[in-house]
Formats: sequence, C-alpha cells, structure tokens
Amino acid sequence: MKFVGAHVSISGGIENAPLNAMAIGAKAFALFTKNQRQWTAKPLQKENIDAFHQNLELAGILPKHVLPHDSYLINLGHPEVDKLEKSREAFIDEVERCRVLGLDKLNFHPGSHLTKINKKDPLYDNLLANAEQHCLDVIAESMNRVIEATKNSGVKLVIENTAGQGSNLGYKFEHLAYLIDRIEDKSRVGVCLDTCHTFTAGYDLRTKDAYDETMDTFGRIVGIEYLSGMHLNDSKPTLGSRVDRHESLGRGQLGWDTFRFIMNDLCMDDIPLILETIDESRWPEEIKGLYGLVK
Repeated sequence: MKFVGAHVSISGGIENAPLNAMAIGAKAFALFTKNQRQWTAKPLQKENIDAFHQNLELAGILPKHVLPHDSYLINLGHPEVDKLEKSREAFIDEVERCRVLGLDKLNFHPGSHLTKINKKDPLYDNLLANAEQHCLDVIAESMNRVIEATKNSGVKLVIENTAGQGSNLGYKFEHLAYLIDRIEDKSRVGVCLDTCHTFTAGYDLRTKDAYDETMDTFGRIVGIEYLSGMHLNDSKPTLGSRVDRHESLGRGQLGWDTFRFIMNDLCMDDIPLILETIDESRWPEEIKGLYGLVK
C-alpha cells in the first residue's frame, strides 16, 4: 500500500502539521520540527508533543509515515572545523526533536565540500575527486558521531540524494553507498530518493525500461533495503543537468508516466512518498492523481 503526502507547514505549532496533512488528503507528510532558517530553537513542550500525537491519530497517519527534514543550514561535510561542529550539534538536536515526537526518521542532504575549483585547471578532475572524497569521509564521520550521541533514540538518518548542484554531494548512487558502508550501525541509516534530483543527476526515469534500469542500479549499488522514503517532484531541468528545480507533477521533463511506475512499484509500499512540488494549491489534486495511477 502506498502512503502519499506533502511537506506541510508547522505554522502556529508543530501539532498543526498532521491537520495540514489531513486537509490535503495525505496519508503521509514531511515537516521541519523547527524554523529551518534558524540554528537553534526552544525545546518542544509537552503540550505540543501530546497535541501532535493526538492530531496524528485524528489524521490516521502513523509515525513511520512521517519524514521530518533537517535545517538546510546544516552541512555535515563542512570544511571549516567550527562550522562543522556547529552543524553536528544542530543535527544532534534535530535527531532528539524527532525522538521526543516519537518519529523514527530524519531526512537530510549529506553535505557540500564548498571547494571552488577552476574548471579550466588541467588538474580539475583530480582536484574535484579529492575534494569530494574528503568531504564524504567527513560526512560519514559526522553521521557516526551523531548516531553515537543519540544511540538510545533509534532515529534513522535518511540520506537524500541530490541533483549535484554546486558542490553538493550525494548525486551519485556511489556516494550514498560509500556513506552507508562507513556507518557502524547500519540499522540507523536509510535513503530518500528525490525524483527530480535523481533525474537531473543523470538517472533516467521516463520510460519503464529506464525506470527499471535506474532502480536496479540503485538496488545493486546502494541496496533497495535502505530505501526509506521518496520525494515526488517533476523536474524543470533536463536529464543530467545537475540543476535542482522542482516542478508540479506532469508539467516538467518527467511527466506522469514516471509516477505511474512508482505508484505500481512494490518497493514503494509502506514508506512515505512526499510531494515537494512548487504549487501547494495543487497538492490535493496531485495526491488524488497519484492514487489514481495505482492499477
């Protein structure tokens, strides 16, 4: 069974997120557990936590179908020591906020090396490879430290693949596999595939053969058992453009067929399938349309 929703607002209190999801016909949702533009936030209060649980029950949404996202300020691969430590501390707090809410996942972008390399440099490829390799090692170390610091939480760190824009890592399935391989407690790690990111990183999804090939490649390199959620977005940019610009379903380069394949793929059962499309007013229509694709 599929569980589709969207990334909903927590305006007025985190307890409003399940109600906002219910209002658009969602059976799953994503959220920020605090203002994602700020490094710190007040601890969640008992009354807000209790109301969150009550509203989850009212909405008929299980905690395992909620996919929280961390702040975009956090960079677990930051090259500057002080900013890296700040990111690690903030990420630990994000994990703890998930724990107190009774949620078992935290979605995050792996990190960026921020190295500026002149593409005309004859050593460009080597310099880029070295920067990426070092950053991946830092991210893996960050994840292991966070897992150790929150070892009683059980919250899974769900790595989101990226489009590879700028110096963002995680655009290759090999990046995801490299990180997972270096995580000591593999029960605490998973992957969220974003359809726009996957496509613009160079993995085609537009035909059944292309979709099957991409998912087979993911299974072979990363492991389908690590798939813990998906972001369902059409794409403004073209295949392999390495540009992250989402579009409403059916209005971009992917088209509805991609989402038909997803909605009829048994691998997508019982995980949160989350819209991050650009027009929130279309979310109820998109959710209904996605369920309508199920054969």
